[in-house]
Amino acid sequence: CEYYALEGLSDLVDNIKRIAELLNPKLQIEGLLRTMFDPRLSLMNDVSAQLKEHFGDQLYDTVIPRNIRLAEAPSYGMPALAYDKSS
Repeated sequence: CEYYALEGLSDLVDNIKRIAELLNPKLQIEGLLRTMFDPRLSLMNDVSAQLKEHFGDQLYDTVIPRNIRLAEAPSYGMPALAYDKSS
């Protein structure tokens, strides 16, 4: 739920629309899942509100929070669950 992710989503939506027009009229976005979400950051809450306003019911209620342990795991060459089972 960061600004550049929102920019990327805009590009993705445009590409999906083009593909639907040219190749697959049934292609559509089923839903959006917010990841790396930190509710303490006002920017993330603002972006989340924009997503809700634009996508409505397509925005899933479930969010995947930001987890530093998940980010650390690859630097130790380990899967996240092996590095920290609680993450």
